Amino acid sequence: MRLGTLPSAKSCLRITGSSHRFTTLLLLIVVGCFAASARAAAPSGFDKPQWITTWIASPQPLWKGDFPLPTNVPFNFWNQTVRQAARVSVGGHSVRIQLSNDYGSTPLVIGSAHIALTGKDAGIVDGTDRSITFGGQGSISIPPGAPVLSDPIDLKVAALQNVSVSLYFPEPVSPSTFHWDGRQTAYIVSGNQTAKDSIKPDATMTTRVFLSAIQVDAPSKTRTVVALGDSITDGAGASMDSNARWPDFLAARLVDNHVAVLNAGISGARLLQDKMGVNALARFDRDVLSQPNIESVIVLLGINDISWNHMAFAPNDMPATAQQLIAGYRQLIARAHARNMRIIGATLTPFEGALKDTLMAGYYSAEKEQVRQAVNRWIRESGEFDTVVDFDKLLRDPTHPTRLLAAYDSGDHLHPGDVGNKAMAAAIDSDTLFNNR
Repeated sequence: MRLGTLPSAKSCLRITGSSHRFTTLLLLIVVGCFAASARAAAPSGFDKPQWITTWIASPQPLWKGDFPLPTNVPFNFWNQTVRQAARVSVGGHSVRIQLSNDYGSTPLVIGSAHIALTGKDAGIVDGTDRSITFGGQGSISIPPGAPVLSDPIDLKVAALQNVSVSLYFPEPVSPSTFHWDGRQTAYIVSGNQTAKDSIKPDATMTTRVFLSAIQVDAPSKTRTVVALGDSITDGAGASMDSNARWPDFLAARLVDNHVAVLNAGISGARLLQDKMGVNALARFDRDVLSQPNIESVIVLLGINDISWNHMAFAPNDMPATAQQLIAGYRQLIARAHARNMRIIGATLTPFEGALKDTLMAGYYSAEKEQVRQAVNRWIRESGEFDTVVDFDKLLRDPTHPTRLLAAYDSGDHLHPGDVGNKAMAAAIDSDTLFNNR
């Protein structure tokens, strides 16, 4: 037998020798044989599971009372259970959750946590309830500024399936880390009812609290796309409880291609400045670069940088120039390319007449439109993004290009409705996302 050739596992068992000097060599050969045999028998490619993020809600800090929009959350939670539903993009045989105390100033105490497949309204599917543990414990105290991952949970979740996460808060806690525009009804009930199949809620809300991510053990070749954006990506014009945001429609289109689509939209988000969440340059690592198996990111950001100045939301902010926005995009591009990640630029969509009868009157002006046009020209023509999705061209009214086409308009002249969101998802193909990598 040549030392350079390993025999089969069966022939390894026939190797014998009484000399002490061959003992070590013999053991190495036997171990090598069985390792080679195990590798040959092990599944490859799509059969090897690994943890993939299948859903996220980007954390935001709770704003103060001097901001025009209400927070839409209670002052605190105390001896209460909150049940939140979320639709995953890709599925797996096990699941785990991430909770975030990013913006808390005190420890976040979770007295009990459960996960199950979502039933009707506040209910769960019978027989699917599972206790969530953290390091083997059913409760946890999360330090200020920290996230925490749960232990793996034996719960099979299919692609595009809804799961419900129930959290019990035994001590008074402020909803300091939340996601304002959840587009999904959450249920609040007194006491620890995390394990109940059916609850009768005392109150509901449409925000998300502390739940920031869900992961599944998906096939190793599962690829991840993140949509980094503002309220258009977050789904401000989408129907409630319907998963009708454009990243939702994209996830449904790619469900057979083993692609996880993560929505990192924050309503009111800006590229360069904080307000309804930290600026995109500051949250890019957390919401995008830290995701496992990520291959591409779609950036649709900048309209709030252009439009928020000189109005109630940001009365003292200076207007962002096209040059400042371009410098911000270049930072995102450089950081994505440093991770060998594809970055896709999306043109800013039409907004003439936007929000004119709301607290955000003054959102649009002819001067702001000039900045949008300059930014879109750079996105289309500079070649600095790996590729471009022209949402502006897709959604605009051909007879009035500075306005949304009526069929795509949710009614506020800024956010696409369900039909517009579906059209946005349909405009993004596999070659755009991955360049056939």
